[in-house]
Order: sequence, then structure tokens, then C-alpha cells
Amino acid sequence: MGSVIQEVALRNVRFFSPIGYYEEERILGNEFFVDVSVYFPFRNPDAEDLMNTINYEELYQLTCAVMKKERKLLESAAEELLSDVQARYGFLNEVRVSIRKITPPFGHDEVQTVVSLHYKA
Repeated sequence: MGSVIQEVALRNVRFFSPIGYYEEERILGNEFFVDVSVYFPFRNPDAEDLMNTINYEELYQLTCAVMKKERKLLESAAEELLSDVQARYGFLNEVRVSIRKITPPFGHDEVQTVVSLHYKA
């Protein structure tokens, strides 16, 4: 017999953050889009009770706390967000975090860079 897995996700959450390898990027800031998906067993005796799911507002607050910090690499932001989500929700089967930098300093407007991490129990 199979199991039902629930996904709760944030998609395309836009941030203007002081993240970038070059000092100028951290001073001026960059535009980013973040996706966070969490997966867990669906054992929901009452589908109207927020205690039986993950509050996506809490996911958003965790994401905001990570993305407001000045840092050089997207990898550190992705790792911190993944760790924070795992620490907050110890019952997760899977977590996916992806951060896209919209205009990296390559001199080309159509390039996006992406760093993703995926945890699976």
C-alpha cells in the first residue's frame, strides 16, 4: 500500500538582497527569486486545522530572515535556509531550496544563475 505525501511550497518569492561575490553587488544589492518546497506524510484528520500542515507564512518568514543577510555566495543562503527549515520541521521527508539570481554581473541581461539544494530522508 502506498502513502500520500503532501507538498507545501513557496514559488518565485522575490527579494532584493545584499548577496554577491563582488563588494559592489553587496552594496547595491541584487534581485533574487526563491523557491522552497517541503514534503511530508499526509496524515490529516482535519484538513481545516493549520496544526495538521505546515504554515507557509512561517516558511516565508524563515526565507526572509535568510535572504536579508549580507553574504557572498548563494550556496550559503541555500544551505542556511535548508538547515533552518529542517530544524523547524523535523518530520519532513524532503526539502528543496532553489535561489535564482536574476542579473548576475556577466554583462548579459538574459542570464540567470541558480543554486539548488535537495534534502531527502
